[in-house]
Amino acid sequence: MFSELLKLKTTYQNLNRVTQILNVLIKHGFGQFIEQLNLYGFIPFRKRIKIMAVGTIMETSTAERLRQVFEELGPSFIKLAQILSSRPDLITEKYAAEFEKLQDEVPPFPFESAKEIIENELGRPIGEIFAEIEEIPIAAASISQVHRARLKDGSLVVVKVQRPKIKEIIDTDISIMKILSGLMLKYIPETEVFNPLGIIGEFSKTIKKELNFIEEAKNIERFTKNFKASKQIKIPLLYPDFTSGRVLVMERIEGMRISDIAAIDKAGLDRNELAATLVNAYFKMILDDGFFHADPHPGNLFVLYDGRIAIVDFGMAGWLAPVVMESIAAVLVALVNKDFDSLIDQFIELGMITDEMDVEHFRQEFLSDMMELLLPLYDSALAEINFAEYLNTVTHLAIKHKLKIPSSMLLIDKCMLIVDNTVRELSPAFNFITAATPYTSTLIRKKYGPKRVFDKLEKQLSGLAGSLVDTPKKFRVLLRRMIAGEFTIKSSIAGIDRLTKDLEKSSNRLSFSIVIASIIMSSSILTLSNTGAKIFDIPAIGTLGFTIAFFLGIWLIISILRSGKL
Repeated sequence: MFSELLKLKTTYQNLNRVTQILNVLIKHGFGQFIEQLNLYGFIPFRKRIKIMAVGTIMETSTAERLRQVFEELGPSFIKLAQILSSRPDLITEKYAAEFEKLQDEVPPFPFESAKEIIENELGRPIGEIFAEIEEIPIAAASISQVHRARLKDGSLVVVKVQRPKIKEIIDTDISIMKILSGLMLKYIPETEVFNPLGIIGEFSKTIKKELNFIEEAKNIERFTKNFKASKQIKIPLLYPDFTSGRVLVMERIEGMRISDIAAIDKAGLDRNELAATLVNAYFKMILDDGFFHADPHPGNLFVLYDGRIAIVDFGMAGWLAPVVMESIAAVLVALVNKDFDSLIDQFIELGMITDEMDVEHFRQEFLSDMMELLLPLYDSALAEINFAEYLNTVTHLAIKHKLKIPSSMLLIDKCMLIVDNTVRELSPAFNFITAATPYTSTLIRKKYGPKRVFDKLEKQLSGLAGSLVDTPKKFRVLLRRMIAGEFTIKSSIAGIDRLTKDLEKSSNRLSFSIVIASIIMSSSILTLSNTGAKIFDIPAIGTLGFTIAFFLGIWLIISILRSGKL
């Protein structure tokens, strides 16, 4: 335990954040988790005694309490939970659904701080950039806040300003998360299945991109290029001269939220056409461009008075490899044809089936589940099939069967569910399948076109030739090592570290108990001898021995109760 504590103490100049995290965990009933990680040394002794004496009875579920922990701990943990909400394959659907409830809305920071950041980042007084800027932000989140403004040339813009010292706060939290993840793997080996270090590593890359507004500016430029020819989609104009790593200036969008049905009807716009525009935009992103806006909630989609849809907030975007795009197209074709075997073939092609799995057994089990869950969707006409529900069902089946699902596929699944909800509000009778047909047809033609087939064949033959050349050499190296006695086989027993730790604890407690018993016996003998100085007519040395034994016994009982194992 002390080595981990020493590591934490030498890593952080300020231990307040570490202590705060542990206190919040205890507050919401995760004291045993802290004990398992051997981190009780950070909690004051008086508080530990109080926790053990009172106990913790929680009426809410573990998932809900963990969501409350992340919410209370602030920006880093809120962002982590939001990313985890799109990974039900790692944290189960129950936790993913709970984390989706987290709202990234916090009180704004003072305008004086925003002004200072703008001037430092852009290298000039704020009055030289803007003719006017509203001091009260129109939106405030954990990483940044947004102000309305007008440039000197009269252009109406919004200014996105990063929170003061947010990068330092997030860097500190990520460092703590990495150490806690390492302790989880060491002391709770069963958490390895969730790959905590991998999750924190992925989160670190994602959040650092979001902290760099230059990355968001690049996303805006890519979307602008991709939708340059579109007359239905509006991407805000970027002002690169007034953009830096912590400040982003772009065109102000004046319109209605796409969820404001009453305003859309009042403006006399065709909701069915708006639904078609939105769905076509996302199918273009996913099935044509391979680059998509990954946060399509209604607050980021606006309807302009001329009938166009404007997309804002480009901090989260996803890339798709050509093979994934083709597989999504193949899924859509399988949907129309009820060809469940093709779905499984796509899973195999994407590498979602691990080497340890029996493919034929998996095929039978998966087909059985799909027949049971998906066939009812076909009771209605094709135009009435809920495409998002279909995709979601297939994804959950894949999770159930422990397939390795690419994170991009899960992100698409989440995006399509959000888009589906928006579209059903706009036009309940809208047909997803019809909208997807042009894109899927193009991708399928590309996939099975002569050029693509030839390229695949050439790649496979090249790989086979390389293997044929390398195999004799690798075999000679293996044979030489076996002859030299350098050939070794490594194996590990799952949970052996935890078992060793538990045995060590048990033996320490047993030794401690024997020492206490010896002190009691020695004190009893000294008391019966009735010699030496006395306290209340009892030999002083015997009284001292009984007192020491009493406190050591109390300490031992507390230790056992704290472990939760009687």
